[in-house]
Amino acid sequence: MSKGAEGYTRALFLFELFKDAMQAEHTLRKAGFNIKTGAPPPEVRTGCDLAISVPSQDVNAAEKVLKENDIPILDVVFTFEEELPPLQLSQLVKRVDFGNYLMIRVGNMKLTFEKKSGVIVNISGGGCPDIPLLGLKMIGKPLDKAPQPNEVGYTLCAYTLQKAYEHAVEAWKKVKK
Repeated sequence: MSKGAEGYTRALFLFELFKDAMQAEHTLRKAGFNIKTGAPPPEVRTGCDLAISVPSQDVNAAEKVLKENDIPILDVVFTFEEELPPLQLSQLVKRVDFGNYLMIRVGNMKLTFEKKSGVIVNISGGGCPDIPLLGLKMIGKPLDKAPQPNEVGYTLCAYTLQKAYEHAVEAWKKVKK
């Protein structure tokens, strides 16, 4: 176990760039780690609004996976579960049913699709530079044929749009049944 980890329940990986945090989340999830994502506590924020936490006993293995995948880590901070910020992105999900259309909102990003066909009809919100490109690549395509936002984007807006996309896919599966 890394120095300073004894007694702590979670280890937070901090990143300089948001795209590195996105890649870390995907890589650690794929590797089977029990991760949580959220804003880092204010006292350790460095500009990137996303930290990835793992149980403290998994920090060395998770760090090894990140290094093997060339994902740069700015810092690792140990904390207790109860000290983590309580608001996770999953708590920011809202659904608005417009009859034939369903809008999924996560944070400030919104994805609207036609319930019958799954075709994405609108993407809105955010102010990040990659959102217009995401709109061009996704609008007019069914959810199962559109590129995933995290394959194209690299900002907090793309990250929250990815979460909206994932919720939209799940909602569409239920509607299709």
